[in-house]
Amino acid sequence: MDKYFNSSIPFPLSADQVLQQIVDFMKHDRLSDYRVTIGTDSQANADQKADFVTAIVVHRIGKGARYFWTRSGDVVKFHSLRDRITREVLISLDAAHKFSEGLAAFSDAPKFDFAIHVDIGQNGETKKMIQELVGMIRANNFEVKTKPDSYAASSVADKHV
Repeated sequence: MDKYFNSSIPFPLSADQVLQQIVDFMKHDRLSDYRVTIGTDSQANADQKADFVTAIVVHRIGKGARYFWTRSGDVVKFHSLRDRITREVLISLDAAHKFSEGLAAFSDAPKFDFAIHVDIGQNGETKKMIQELVGMIRANNFEVKTKPDSYAASSVADKHV
């Protein structure tokens, strides 16, 4: 993870600093249950180019959350919604793999649930893509959530697109 992330802290954080912030947040209350989620959303412009934002959310169940987000430097032209949503999933998968690898350095990190959130659901144009994209994520050994449970993509990343 070599991008810089934004958060409530008024300066950008490196990926390593985000990992440290997440571990520190979880270590602050070791008795709580935690869920870490990653999701990406995009916004298509009039010229069919898309801007991508990825969010990492660490949720202390019942006691609040923190999140970090980064914008992809690439603004790419897409010819179909399927291509754009697939790119969102690939960006989230890449971030999830890098997050998992980076977290391995923290042997004292509390346990947590982990999932990738995808901005697709049973309603609308994206319903035809659910099986394909959910299968892609599960094939990478990650849990997946879709709308209405995909808040990391559908709400958090969407807020910054």
